[in-house]
Amino acid sequence: MSATLEIRQARLEELPRLTEIELDAFATLAEALGISDAAHALPHDILRKALEAGLLIVAADTNDCPVGFFAAEEIHDTLYVIELDVSRDWQRKGVGRRLISHAVEMARTRHLSAMTLTTDRHVPFNAPFYQSIGFRAVDGEAMPPFLRAKIDDEVSNGMDPERRVAMMLRLGRANSQLTTS
Repeated sequence: MSATLEIRQARLEELPRLTEIELDAFATLAEALGISDAAHALPHDILRKALEAGLLIVAADTNDCPVGFFAAEEIHDTLYVIELDVSRDWQRKGVGRRLISHAVEMARTRHLSAMTLTTDRHVPFNAPFYQSIGFRAVDGEAMPPFLRAKIDDEVSNGMDPERRVAMMLRLGRANSQLTTS
């Protein structure tokens, strides 16, 4: 089903749709974590900043309607993943993998050394998903200071420190685990 999708740059007028996708995807996370917290979406200024930097991409269906998105920012020679979300109707169909694969190519085109992110270490579609495509957990001295600051900020905003993990995908060579087929 994901073969019918186009991965492309997002458009400014699509920001409200990306918020809808993020809120919809949160329901899957809330179910996995057994929580009933109200969903929070990224402020549009963060999405707009990613868009202006050319780092906001969408997976659009045959009607050119976004069903998933990837937002990032460049930090210290890395492409930091701000958000990756796929609407529930399109989850588990390879959409996230295709978005990440496209993002890896964007990072390589920009001559960045790695992709980085923070995520939940236990939810299957978080750290285990990223690990399946080549990301590795980084901690201690291997963790770049900006990632430590991201984790510290998440914990100070109420996230469980035992669940948070920083991850990195080095881009020095092609990653054979990232395929779009």
